[in-house]
Amino acid sequence: METAKFIVITGHYGCGKTNFAVNAALDIAKTGEKVTVVDLDIVNPYFRTADFKELLNSVGAELTVPMYANSNLDIPALDFDLIGLKKREGRIIIDVGGDDEGSKALGRFLPVLQGDSVMLYVVNKYRYLTSTPEEALELMREIEYASGLKCSGIINNSNLGEETNAETVRNSLKYAEELSRTAGIPVAATCCKAEYANGLPAAYPVKVYVKKPWEE
Repeated sequence: METAKFIVITGHYGCGKTNFAVNAALDIAKTGEKVTVVDLDIVNPYFRTADFKELLNSVGAELTVPMYANSNLDIPALDFDLIGLKKREGRIIIDVGGDDEGSKALGRFLPVLQGDSVMLYVVNKYRYLTSTPEEALELMREIEYASGLKCSGIINNSNLGEETNAETVRNSLKYAEELSRTAGIPVAATCCKAEYANGLPAAYPVKVYVKKPWEE
């Protein structure tokens, strides 16, 4: 896992970045290091780290969410004190809303983030609008422009939900490698269930915490 104070996690709507953020926070917390998750997802009110407060708290991780998260007034109130959070012990994981529109929220915090942050770009080969390396790269550049930050690593989270198998994951490796080559940044991790990790480059075993409403 990255060693910067702030770990910014971004990507296309539905790519699985929130599930990755939850897994990353749990893994950091389980090492004994302090971790705070900031929910900056002002785009998608359905799949958010705000829904996992109890799970995160169970391992000592803290959660900071918008004023109206998990209410019928899901207003994008950016009332975060990142300067104050930066003084906290441990790492800060920021789950950013989908695409360039959501990434604009980072702009106001740029002076705090610069120099002590990494931005990880989560991609899913099987999602609309990022099904090719070219599409994924174009969106990444839009996110970078909107946020003022540069991505430093790719998180290959290519899956088909409940239909995912080992072949699904392995068939995405070439896609991720091509995106890595053209973007000039490494594939930091390939997310997969633990049973698919053996022999997989940069495998990062994850559990599926974020589910669609009809899968609950």
